[in-house]
Amino acid sequence: MSRAAAEKQFTVADMVPQTQGVICRKDKDVIDEIPGAYKDIDQVMANQADLTEILHTRKQVVCVKG
Repeated sequence: MSRAAAEKQFTVADMVPQTQGVICRKDKDVIDEIPGAYKDIDQVMANQADLTEILHTRKQVVCVKG
């Protein structure tokens, strides 16, 4: 979704559980980076299965913005 849509839909309270285990700012100025604003990567990769081969899966542990 767009950054503006994410800012309207999500709150800082939503961000805390969605970024559990990730070192990042958790305030209103970065709410547009909330994980819920992005497409599910597993679904994206499944949709591209005929074009890609998954070799490794990584987990985000830090987010730097600004």
